[in-house]
Amino acid sequence: MNAPAYKTGNEKLIKVLPAAANRLTGLLTRQGRAETGALRIAVVGGGCSGLQYKMDLVDGPANRDIMVASGGVRVVIDPKSALFVTGSELDYSDDLQQGGFKVTNPNAVVTCSCGESFSA
Repeated sequence: MNAPAYKTGNEKLIKVLPAAANRLTGLLTRQGRAETGALRIAVVGGGCSGLQYKMDLVDGPANRDIMVASGGVRVVIDPKSALFVTGSELDYSDDLQQGGFKVTNPNAVVTCSCGESFSA
């Protein structure tokens, strides 16, 4: 099987902040994927503002993905989603009510209070 053909991006696409990097490293290590695993961020239709983020841990990039190494971890994004997340930052909070991974997106025109939905 051929290795996937992907592009390498940089932190202009997405920057992983230290808290998110630490959390991701821990999750990938627990799954035995510390060396090659990545966080996939996708933008999909839905949510209260029209678009929302979908995040999954994956084995690595797929064909046509853009892979960004930031904060010692890898993030993979498909080209369509990359249009919406350019310039974003990924952070993590363990706050009980607002906790989890959060994307701070400069392209979002409208966001909702849940922090998981936006329109661009």
